[in-house]
Amino acid sequence: MNKVFIIYRRHVLIAAIAAALVIAGIVYWTMDRSISVSGSDAGPDGIRTIHMVTGEFKSTHLSIYGVNGESHPFYIEGTNVKGEVKKGKETVVTFTPQKEGTYRIICLMHPDIAHHGPMIGYIVVD
Repeated sequence: MNKVFIIYRRHVLIAAIAAALVIAGIVYWTMDRSISVSGSDAGPDGIRTIHMVTGEFKSTHLSIYGVNGESHPFYIEGTNVKGEVKKGKETVVTFTPQKEGTYRIICLMHPDIAHHGPMIGYIVVD
């Protein structure tokens, strides 16, 4: 006894669409949704700028790793966010922008030219 299967064109099309949806779902759920800014993300002038959109995040965790110097206390201008970066350690602070603008991360050890600075980072909220 031979069994015959008839495959219609619409069955192939439905199977292809279903397979595409499954693959798209797998890709979406396995994507890394975190935003990372590293030293290699600096522009040609050496300045690193983080761009964010107001309301896109409820809060953002900024992770800063200490490379040089023993201690670098800092604050984010226009907010009450303060922290201290220590050599060889990671400092994580929570930043929640309330409005659009440019927020400066200012190192208190190097605030101006007299103290071998300024050491400033920028967070741009659009």
